[in-house]
Amino acid sequence: MNEYIGVVEDDQNIQNIVSAYLKKEGYKVSVIESAEAAWDLWKEDPPTMWILDIMLPGMDGYEFCKKIREESDVPIIIISAKDEEIDKILGLELGGDDYLTKPFSPRELVARVKRLFKRAQPAVRRDDMVHDRIQAGKLLIYRNERRLFWNGREQEVTTKEFDMLLLFAENINRAFSREELLTKVWGNDYFGSDRAVDDLVKRIRKKLADLPLETVWGYGYRLRRDED
Repeated sequence: MNEYIGVVEDDQNIQNIVSAYLKKEGYKVSVIESAEAAWDLWKEDPPTMWILDIMLPGMDGYEFCKKIREESDVPIIIISAKDEEIDKILGLELGGDDYLTKPFSPRELVARVKRLFKRAQPAVRRDDMVHDRIQAGKLLIYRNERRLFWNGREQEVTTKEFDMLLLFAENINRAFSREELLTKVWGNDYFGSDRAVDDLVKRIRKKLADLPLETVWGYGYRLRRDED
């Protein structure tokens, strides 16, 4: 198991309990008491998942979540004593994948960790072994290897960037609504605004210059066939 979890929490009791349960499941764990120290860890030895408290000294969890989302789609579980709906919505809209209210069951947290890791690393289907290579103009995708090339150069993309581009490449010229994209890329259990779709498209366009990813005004997006 190569999963590595960063736990950003300033309550020592919660640190000890969460760390013990995760290590018992075989995960590598780093416990950090501030968002600033967590950001340093991200630059030096990035975890493959974050468990993030909102109420932290200095930079709060919302700001840290936003900063991580500008660079990566690594799974983030937010834990907080705040149980108001507006707090949950804000945390998820800023990029959190899940939200747990304190006090919570450590077993439930472990179950959610496993679920998110499973979603981030989808199993390979047998039909994918046959239809692995997908070409859409200058966009080339190897589905099983999760590798993506644009204009002949391999590109570094996040999990959701890859999933969205794969969906478009498999359905060239088809227009998808924002609601469809939320369901197909984020999953049926996603709870948040469709602004996440616009933000992801913006990041893709920035990385893949001249990609014919078009806005369908008032509806959503489509990848136009590029014959060149």
